[in-house]
Amino acid sequence: MGRLDGKVAIITGGGNGMGAAACVLFAKEGCKVAIADRLDDAGRSVEKQITAAGGDAFFIHVDVANEDDWKNAVDEVVRRYGKLNVLVQFAGLSGTIHQDHYDSDGWDRYMAINAKGPFLGFKYCYPHMKAAGGGSVVNCGSRFALDGSPGSHPGYHASKGALRLYTKAIASRHGPENIRANCLHPARMPPMTTSDATSPKTTQEMFPVSSIPMRRPGTRDEAAWVALFLASDESSYITGIDFPVDGGLNAI
Repeated sequence: MGRLDGKVAIITGGGNGMGAAACVLFAKEGCKVAIADRLDDAGRSVEKQITAAGGDAFFIHVDVANEDDWKNAVDEVVRRYGKLNVLVQFAGLSGTIHQDHYDSDGWDRYMAINAKGPFLGFKYCYPHMKAAGGGSVVNCGSRFALDGSPGSHPGYHASKGALRLYTKAIASRHGPENIRANCLHPARMPPMTTSDATSPKTTQEMFPVSSIPMRRPGTRDEAAWVALFLASDESSYITGIDFPVDGGLNAI
């Protein structure tokens, strides 16, 4: 028996990185998974991996900043599976994509993808979670939703900080409907995609291994395991909480 048997989930950023790891893990645990990503080839590759192993998943193209994409995706998930229980939002834009920290277009992109995207996701998933008698929202924040740094664009901090408090707002507003919302905050993880501008050198400068109490980087699977716990009924009395997945950086 899987930890997510009978549940249906949408996972954004599902084509690469932590999102892909979560898609594979959720499917292994009995969940029906909609792999949402704007990277079609990567998303279809994850779909093939899951279905070849006997899981139930399909890829759907979603640009998280596009409202029509969200509406169409959620409609398709409910058409296929009849319900929706879980929304996991890993899609995001790295804080080092825009090197000019006073680039206004960069600020707008961070807010559109990292903040408005998750807002739109819940907007369209909420009615179906309510109809299902409840659900779980797992948002992917960042270590930099909690602290500042000189190395990331201020828009990245602002967008992830907004997502963190939006998650708490969902938790407080929709708790009476049995809809939970929590935010995990990864640090020193592999790049989200192969095109991510965060180079190993930049990542090492921001979070040298010697500064991490566990003295190693994290893995995609370690973030996915936390998302699994928060999506499952094992966390049924947990909502509105920040979960650092950072090897202990939050402790110092």
